[in-house]
Amino acid sequence: MNVIQFIHEGLGNSSYLVQVGEGDAVLIDPDRSIDRYLDTARTHGWKIVAVFETHLHADFVSGGLEASKTTGAQLYLPAKGNARFPHNPLSGGQTVRTNSVEIEALVTPSHTPEHMSFVLRTHGKADPALFSGGALIVGGAARTDLISPDMTEPLTRSLYKTLRSAFTSLGDETLLYPTHGGGSFCSVGASGERTSTLGEQRSQNPLLSIDDEEEFVSWFPTTFPAGIPTYFSRMRPINQAGPRLRAEIARPPRLSVDEFDSARENALIVDLRAYEEFARAHIPGSINITFRDAYATFLGWLVSPETPVLFVTGDTPLDRVFDESLLVGHERFAGWLDGDIEAWIKSGKPIADPIEILNADQARKAVLVGASVLDVREPDEFEAGHIEGAIHVPLGNLETNLDRIPTDRPLLAYCGHGERSSTALSILQRAGLGPLLNLDEGFEAWQNTTSRGGIPGGLGTAQGSAIRDKVW
Repeated sequence: MNVIQFIHEGLGNSSYLVQVGEGDAVLIDPDRSIDRYLDTARTHGWKIVAVFETHLHADFVSGGLEASKTTGAQLYLPAKGNARFPHNPLSGGQTVRTNSVEIEALVTPSHTPEHMSFVLRTHGKADPALFSGGALIVGGAARTDLISPDMTEPLTRSLYKTLRSAFTSLGDETLLYPTHGGGSFCSVGASGERTSTLGEQRSQNPLLSIDDEEEFVSWFPTTFPAGIPTYFSRMRPINQAGPRLRAEIARPPRLSVDEFDSARENALIVDLRAYEEFARAHIPGSINITFRDAYATFLGWLVSPETPVLFVTGDTPLDRVFDESLLVGHERFAGWLDGDIEAWIKSGKPIADPIEILNADQARKAVLVGASVLDVREPDEFEAGHIEGAIHVPLGNLETNLDRIPTDRPLLAYCGHGERSSTALSILQRAGLGPLLNLDEGFEAWQNTTSRGGIPGGLGTAQGSAIRDKVW
């Protein structure tokens, strides 16, 4: 089998295109951006004949239906997912044969109730391949608390049983290809590796070292990332009902400055430029979500899909913006600004107050003279070290915690680099706060001023484990 892995770094997820005989291929856990799968299959001279999904995804809109409609491939989903669109429902023990490859469906409830894994075997001597979704990942497993609070314990117990029974017939040489991985809000304990073998996981995965179910059930939920992006609750119903096809969704139209100005009365401006560019000049009322690996996560987390969106794209190609926005269920696009911010400025339209970017020495001076400090990182990052006295509000929770933000003094925000804090400051500026300051290069820059004898200032005590490997 020729396995081609497609990694979305921002989501921390993998999907797979697998050759299954001369000229044929199957697709496993595709997301909505299907062109890259189709292009790769075309390059290799393969026809996609089947699409498999391990579960109803919570972190992205699936591309299974789209790929099936586009290629004519058969679509296979877990029967217990109760998907409400045409597909082939699979139950445990069923097999699908394609050329020289047999694909067996394993029942692996864990991350979701309907979860399945797929074992691909050839008639030759190649090692079998296990596509495990989130039931088993490199160094961990996918979290069990995304359905509802009352389902967390039952799913954790199901995970415990799945890990100890579902894969026992597979040898240590079995190749492991999980969907979730490092950087995913769905995963727990994942290493930086994306693939492994069952033998490696049996000897190294901490989830397989606990032999007491009650101990496992008590411990595993304590390892989950603290934040759950709010858009996760929307993805599963979309994937169950059947996502709209891309051809049915209008692309963002190009708008002149005047058209853009009129449209912003009923839409939210999302400025995709780097935080340094946004700080210098931006349109009043816009929020800054820099286009990078994590763009889709924060668009889904911070902006309602019911809100029409206007884009200031900077150097980002519109096709990429469209793809990534669709990935988290955004389909209402009011347009994009022709000529970018330069055209807006040249026309004499209003510009918001600039956000001052400070290096670490300047930031320390600002704190010494009374600036408040806001840390918008995730809880594990904050616990590993922070600026003494900082107010901690993770970015995803900021809009519901505005009452915690002081309004009587300048506000210095920081994150790991500068992008999340810029997003936070743009939200606060929309709420009428200011003056606003952004710590350039984030907390690490602050720490470095201490190590080289910068202006004195307290640091929080480093605690707990190292900062999770995120893709901020």
